[in-house]
Amino acid sequence: MPTHQPSSQRFQISLSRDLGLFDVTMIGVGAMIGAGIFGLTGIAAGEAGPVGLLLAFFLNGILTSLTGLTYAELGAAYPQAGGGYAWVKEGLARIYGFYAGWISWFSHSVACSLYAVLFGTFFVELMEMAGLHLGQNPVLVGFSQEQLAVKAVAVLAALTFILINVRGSSETGLVGNIITIFKILVLGMLVVFGLRALANIPNWSDNFLHDPGPLPHGIRGVILAMGLTFVAFEGYEIIAQSGEEVKDPDHNLPRAIFLAIAIVVAIYLAVAFVTVGAVQQDTGLPNWVYLGDNAERAMIETARIIMPYGALIMILGGLASTTSALNATIYSSSRVSYAMGRDRDLPAIFGRVHTRNKTPHWAIWLSGLLIMGMAVFLPVADVASGASITFLLLFLMVNIALIRMRKTHPDLRRPFRAPLVPYLQYFSIAAQLVLAVELFQLSPIAWIVTIVWLALGLLVYSRHGAVQEAAKYEDIVLLEESVSTSEYSVLLPVANEAMANHLARLGSLFAQANQGELFALHVIAVPQQIGITDGRAFLRRGRPLLEEVIDIGREHDVPVRTMLRLGRDVGQSIMDVAREREVNLMILGWPGHAAHRQEAFGSVIDLMSKNPPADLAVVRFRHSHLPRRILVPVAGGPNSRLAIELAVTESDSIVQRSGRRPEIIVLNLLLDHEEGEALEKRIAERREQLLEELGFADWPVDLKIRPARDIVSAILEEAEDCDQIIIGASEEGLLEQSLFGSIPQQVAEEALCTVIMAKRHDPVRFGLRRWLLGRPRRRKQPVRSGRTTS
Repeated sequence: MPTHQPSSQRFQISLSRDLGLFDVTMIGVGAMIGAGIFGLTGIAAGEAGPVGLLLAFFLNGILTSLTGLTYAELGAAYPQAGGGYAWVKEGLARIYGFYAGWISWFSHSVACSLYAVLFGTFFVELMEMAGLHLGQNPVLVGFSQEQLAVKAVAVLAALTFILINVRGSSETGLVGNIITIFKILVLGMLVVFGLRALANIPNWSDNFLHDPGPLPHGIRGVILAMGLTFVAFEGYEIIAQSGEEVKDPDHNLPRAIFLAIAIVVAIYLAVAFVTVGAVQQDTGLPNWVYLGDNAERAMIETARIIMPYGALIMILGGLASTTSALNATIYSSSRVSYAMGRDRDLPAIFGRVHTRNKTPHWAIWLSGLLIMGMAVFLPVADVASGASITFLLLFLMVNIALIRMRKTHPDLRRPFRAPLVPYLQYFSIAAQLVLAVELFQLSPIAWIVTIVWLALGLLVYSRHGAVQEAAKYEDIVLLEESVSTSEYSVLLPVANEAMANHLARLGSLFAQANQGELFALHVIAVPQQIGITDGRAFLRRGRPLLEEVIDIGREHDVPVRTMLRLGRDVGQSIMDVAREREVNLMILGWPGHAAHRQEAFGSVIDLMSKNPPADLAVVRFRHSHLPRRILVPVAGGPNSRLAIELAVTESDSIVQRSGRRPEIIVLNLLLDHEEGEALEKRIAERREQLLEELGFADWPVDLKIRPARDIVSAILEEAEDCDQIIIGASEEGLLEQSLFGSIPQQVAEEALCTVIMAKRHDPVRFGLRRWLLGRPRRRKQPVRSGRTTS
């Protein structure tokens, strides 16, 4: 008889931490080295001068490192968080959280329009290299043929990636790594050939010190260049969003942030040094002026002068970099607006998902319109300034959030503590404000657009965000009682006495095995026609339901917590309670029919099953006695694993109560039509695959694998002598309304025994919504009681 692992170990679930220090550092480096260094170096040189360009990059590196301290502390403390958006919502008032999302959406959209324009610039340059020359004279509303071509290509490029994102395609990790390596190689080649050229220039230092001086526009020119190129230093914050997949995040997250910043600053300084010092041109202008006159084409001209095929290599590097950045920023900007739409901070249309592609198509298209509009109507310098201004404001808010959270969250576990808080943060905030304000001199248009956007945000918040905030107060907890608190909590939303009895008896099994509690919740739906406080008149209806659960908990010595809640939306209220109280398992009763054909199980269950805030079990009861034989059909994946866990957990409790262990049959069906030895070989292979994937080799279950022509019929046939079926949701979305008639649902409808349909909480899918709703959920693992072997 096999021995069993302790159940607390057996049911431990966590995300695979595969990213080492090098991996996560490269993620940050790849995100930071975007199109900015390819397209903005020349413009920045024209504003800051020769030494001023180096100084601007160096000082931006220091300023970025100071904010990096903030990201390192909060990222290590919240390794599952969604980055700056979540921290601002956690540390400051809701309106600041809204503005963090609002600014994040705009900043990524502005950055995307910058990358689209730079893509157009590099593409038109490639066309000219191929012999297709465009005129420089104005032909339409002040734009030349070349400028119109850049705008047209920018719009087409943005439109292409909008369509790609709407269809659900995205850049793979391999392609992303190849592009990152390629653009680093291009910049590395520029530096190597530049240093080689520099060795052949006797008085190269004159390009920095005597042409006419190191800082021709003074310190103000340096500040302008810092503000303009700040967008080229954002991207390291993505490291903080990789916390769940990083090995030893306490140490590796802060290290990766600072390593990424150090590597990028070193590359930028080397590029700036050879760009100013190694260029030999015959215009008679100082190199920094020559670079400024060439603006976004300056890097192409530099590469053309100092290395073979330099212009072509730099154009290809710029195209690869802008392509990668376009895809990433369209994705990120649309996902932020989608999440805000789901949270009703934006109109609900942003939160809609395409029925076939499963993508937030409206969020993508509306973000795309914003991106294309700015690409068409704003020059490159204005677009870059707008991106820098909004990122500066976002990082400023994150610094304020850290200062605030040091006071409001004094006991928060902080594996990394930023030094000299709040003084360094105050300095960062002041510096970021100075850069943002100084950018008004370079681009008044960018500031006007940003101010209009912030004012528009205030209007949107008053129409949507503030309404949702007020709605929170329309979801009132009338009564909450608790006998004791436990680490493991089973939530039972109860609507009538019969269902309360069934749910409590089943839920007590899972709570008892995990030394946990029952959490009985009754939500009183208050119609819109009456005031929310008038709903107190319905208080009497809920008490008997909660008393029913309390009695059953007392009968089996299981602690019970109860709550009565008033709300406009029953499903949303249940979701809020599950999230706020951090429950581990939700059990919902299903009578076997839905009120409307568009619904698979009923509006409340459908709402929660799409993206449950905890592990979810939907039960169709046929009887209430303890099962003697449990059938668990499996196909693989986390939901099948959860189904087996629930069966074994229930079995543990039944042993404690009756001294007997129910028989558990894990069933896997093969649709192959092999016979004889081929079938036996296929069964043996499938057995090994399931045992390895689901990890239940030492559990008290029997695995049965057999061929079948029809899945549902075979399950029902096997269940004829069973008391209960526990089946995992289909991986493609069993409990979604669009999958009416799915296998688990058909089994639940046709089986003569009780059927439990299980769906695992997915922290990745649930994460985007959690970023907007507050602090990350700390997933508690089951603390199981000691078990006996079968």
